[in-house]
Order: sequence, then C-alpha cells, then structure tokens
Amino acid sequence: MVSTETITTEPETHAEWVRARRKTVTAPHGALSLVLTHWSAPGEPPVDEAVAREGHPASALFTRLQRTDIETGLPQEAYRIWRQDSPANLAFEDIERYPYDPAWVLEGRFELVDQQRVVPFEHIRDAGATRGLPVSGDLVFTVDGTEYRLSAFDTVYGGTASLQLVFGDRTNGAETYGAGRFLVLDHPASGGTLRPGDSIPITIDFNRATVPPCGFSNQMNCPLPPLQNRLPFALRAGEKRVRFADGFTL
Repeated sequence: MVSTETITTEPETHAEWVRARRKTVTAPHGALSLVLTHWSAPGEPPVDEAVAREGHPASALFTRLQRTDIETGLPQEAYRIWRQDSPANLAFEDIERYPYDPAWVLEGRFELVDQQRVVPFEHIRDAGATRGLPVSGDLVFTVDGTEYRLSAFDTVYGGTASLQLVFGDRTNGAETYGAGRFLVLDHPASGGTLRPGDSIPITIDFNRATVPPCGFSNQMNCPLPPLQNRLPFALRAGEKRVRFADGFTL
C-alpha cells in the first residue's frame, strides 16, 4: 500500500519561511512600520502617550521600551510609533535573497561557557559606543576544513528562548546589507540540560540569515558584528538586502 502522506521538502519549508518573513516585516509591528523611536534624557520620566501620539493617526501603534544609558548608567525611557502607512512600507517591494542552498545547512555545536559572559556589541546608532549583551556560549562550525567560533547572544524571539547571531562576511556592502546580518536559532540550553563546559549538536541554517531591522527602518538601533563574528569568506545564503521602489531611501 502506497502512503498518501505529503512529505514536505526542505526547499518547500524554506519557501514557507520566506512567506512568513515577508508577513512579519510588513505587519503592524513589523520593522517597515516603525516611523519614530524617541528616547528621553537619562533619568527623566517617560513621555505621556497622548503627547507622543500628537500628529499621528488613531491607527498608529504605540509601544514603550527601556535601556540603561551608556554614559550615566541611569535608566532611559523611550517610545515608538508604528504606522503601516509609513513611507518604507509603501515603498517596500521585496527582500532580495540567495536561492536556497543545502550546502549552507551546517551541523555544528553549541558550547556553554564556564561562567556568565557579557560581550560588548557596538550598535549602529550609538556612535561607536558599545553595549554589553549576555553570551551564554559559542556556536562552533566548520567551513572548508576550518573551524569557526562565533558569539551568539541570548534573547527571546516569539516567546521562545533563542540565540541571536550577528555576523558579517565578505558579501557585506557588495551583495548583502552592509552592516552584517542576523540569524536566530532555538537556544539549545533553554531546557536546562547543559552545564557550563558542556556542548550539544546544533543545526545552523544560514539560508535563514536575515537583513537586520535597521535595513527596514532608520529608527532601529541594531547591534553590529563583533570582530570574532566577521567571517573571512563570502557566505552566499539567506537574505541579501531590502528592495524599495526607485527613488526611495531610508
């Protein structure tokens, strides 16, 4: 008896991910919709929502965020305004990407560090200053016989504990977004099965490398690849850059 169960291939799964990715960036809270990020002075109270909304339609979305000021160490309050009629969303055409390539689905390992580690990441809108981000371990993989060890910081993505890899390679600026790209992976240590010094196999699919949010909105402040995350070869997989209508620039 022949099974009629549908078998989903990796290219088909990737095509579904591509469609979901487009839906995410064009959503009401998608990066293309962000029109304003406003930070109050360190130590000052947050701006009233009614004041922040002045000049924006009722359909605009309002969110708040916080951070620690780099220079003073004081808490800093901010708000964001999101509009689906943003110039970027209206001018958006597509995300250019490389064809799916199974050769860039790499089997590597995640190594949990012996102690809590914070790695300084420069951010695109911080004029060269750095912010420490928690890095619980390293992603280790091999390309053409050479082993690479990259720092991926801990984050939460879609409600799931994740690793976010911020990396650069020889395609940046020429073929791909100049400031580097992102890759989000499920955190293999989130279940508490690893102890410091342990490692666990992990699949690293660079076909899911993405343009950072700052490639969709100039109101985003993205981390840049640290030196140890800048690969010395061209990694031709994943997203390249955002394509907007002729004449539009962020």
